[in-house]
Amino acid sequence: MFRRALLIFVRITGAVVLVVGLLWWFGVRMPGKSVSRAASLSADEISLRDELRSDVQTLASEIGERNMDRYLQLIAAAEFIESSFSKAGLPPRRDTYELHGRNCHNIETEIRGSSPQIVVIGAHYDSVLGCPGANDNGSGVAAMLALARRFVGKPVGQTLRFVAFVNEEPPYFLSTQMGSYVYAGRCKDRGDQVAGMISLETIGYFSDAPHSQSYPAPGLGLLYPTTGNFIGFVANLGSRQLLRHTLSIFRNQKKIPSEAAALPALIPGVSWSDHWSFWKHDYPAIMITDTAPFRYPHYHLPTDTPEKLDYDRFALVVSAMQEVVVDLVR
Repeated sequence: MFRRALLIFVRITGAVVLVVGLLWWFGVRMPGKSVSRAASLSADEISLRDELRSDVQTLASEIGERNMDRYLQLIAAAEFIESSFSKAGLPPRRDTYELHGRNCHNIETEIRGSSPQIVVIGAHYDSVLGCPGANDNGSGVAAMLALARRFVGKPVGQTLRFVAFVNEEPPYFLSTQMGSYVYAGRCKDRGDQVAGMISLETIGYFSDAPHSQSYPAPGLGLLYPTTGNFIGFVANLGSRQLLRHTLSIFRNQKKIPSEAAALPALIPGVSWSDHWSFWKHDYPAIMITDTAPFRYPHYHLPTDTPEKLDYDRFALVVSAMQEVVVDLVR
């Protein structure tokens, strides 16, 4: 009995070591070096922090829960995003489709470049049932709006498109009824040359507490920190090149700790946002995230409210992402 148990243990241990080794070789080895702690905010980043806080407050407190069951609030969020683009000098456009007899709107704006290739920066603006959605995904929308404002009037080589997606949350999650799935499909039908898509998904919560970070697959905890003080870059294996490039530029800014992985999409969490829709239409796409349920204790709960976010570190993420976008569209 003891020998049999030992043999089983050795086999399981060997399998875990093999999986960890494969993950390390194919998806975890990444360029650049992560900083160990967050930087101090510059004057511009302090202004950015206040801007992010204001937009999250509007979405999660003034508008609140926003989804098909709270349709008026969903439309109010769409109108807020349209107004924000317009005030920045960026003409918004509704990409509309019908769901359950109601019009649903992706909201986009575009800064036309000299190249036909397109870089999409996206975030979903709906929230899950019963949740005001400050971090999920008011943080992503606020970041997307802040980045859009900072590219107004700037010349770009590749076309830069900012898109707020509707209906990412259940019951539409990972289905053809997601706003991003409809949008990516229309891009494909038009022949849009999407060089890369970045999904900004739940990016405002950080913790310095030991063991505040968990992972969805055995072995990942051996490769990554167990303290949730970093921002994550996630891709499938097909988008590994885009992931490595964006991570390298991000780490060069030396703003905040970062971790990254290009992993099979079947691992829980890897495909959990709008980047999945672009993979389904053969476009490279990555997700920027604080890892959501693997760190955030208020994930999909009524307590996902604006004061839970760490706006200093949130601002550092957006500040570094600005330089990533500059590089992608030059």
